[in-house]
Amino acid sequence: MSLRLIISPAKRMRPVEGPPFAQTEPQFLSDAVSLARQLRSLSYVELRELWGCSERLAAENARRVRTLAEDMAADTGTLTAAVMAYDGIQYQHLRASVMDERQLSWLGEHLRIASGLYGLLRPFDGVVPYRLEMQAGLAVDGARNLYQYWGGRPYDALCSGRDVDTIVNLASVEYARAMLPQHARGAPPHAQGTGPRVVTCLFGDIRTSDDRLVQRATEAKATRGTFVRWCAERGVDSVVEMRDFDERGYALDERRSDDTTLAFTRAHSIHALSGSLCARRS
Repeated sequence: MSLRLIISPAKRMRPVEGPPFAQTEPQFLSDAVSLARQLRSLSYVELRELWGCSERLAAENARRVRTLAEDMAADTGTLTAAVMAYDGIQYQHLRASVMDERQLSWLGEHLRIASGLYGLLRPFDGVVPYRLEMQAGLAVDGARNLYQYWGGRPYDALCSGRDVDTIVNLASVEYARAMLPQHARGAPPHAQGTGPRVVTCLFGDIRTSDDRLVQRATEAKATRGTFVRWCAERGVDSVVEMRDFDERGYALDERRSDDTTLAFTRAHSIHALSGSLCARRS
């Protein structure tokens, strides 16, 4: 039996010439190219509204959109491996660039990356820099948004392969909703399906005022990346082994963990945190 870990992408991306190199073509490349062409049909004003970003970022990404469809279809060897292309906090702590062959092999087998543009990516799929968040309201091919456009295809791909029996959810809420539609927060029990078991990992501190687990966005991203690296270094192949995770001061909180949740907390407590996500699987 096997497990899969799912993580969110990062907004920041960059082309990388060094190893590990891209080896495979994204599974949903033709669908991603259709999205790229739809983006190219939008005006600059429409693109900036869709992205909700600064003038500088909008201008940079509007330039990319002009050739995005063609760039995506280039030879795999000329592109950047997905796990290297994303340049956010999570990926900086994952540190794929310093992994050895055994650890990279583990990533290839067990890690998957959610994507608004590509749907679902394997670590060494060849990609190009883009900007398109899953929650963006892009209408295409009769779908009102990307959740409708992708439907259950990423989940089906996530479950495919060698006897996948467990999915470890390390994605933010908006991406977990797309990748794990049957297990989205608030879904009725009868909609949970009969696929692989889904286990969500939480990383946070305990707030003394109400004894709730609080996840801080930046810290959670860093710890998710550290968690993936820790698993790769040890060749983890079961949820039981994950319970031993102890980096960045975290330890498993048995009281807050169950068959569907692994909650990791730190020894110190916090008194207040405005704008936090309390016990939210973000």
